[in-house]
Amino acid sequence: MAEKTEVPPMNFQSIDQHDVPKGRDGKHKRIVTRLLSDIEQLDHGVALKVPLIALPDSKENIRSALNRATRQRGIIIATSSDADFLYVWKPERTA
Repeated sequence: MAEKTEVPPMNFQSIDQHDVPKGRDGKHKRIVTRLLSDIEQLDHGVALKVPLIALPDSKENIRSALNRATRQRGIIIATSSDADFLYVWKPERTA
């Protein structure tokens, strides 16, 4: 006969799955939304030139947030930066 083992108490609260928020409003949502709007309007061969001083966080963090958002939407972008600007463009598609 198997012995009863005590189940340890849960460490975190549980909620119904339908109550779990589905969207994510991260701290970079506002700037990423603005960048995505501009990116969608870009022609190939043209880049956005975003002053780093206009970013609410480091260029690395904004670039990461933008990368996550574009992957979710299936948008291919490229980025570069220098001491003053973040550059974002849609690269030419290669066959």
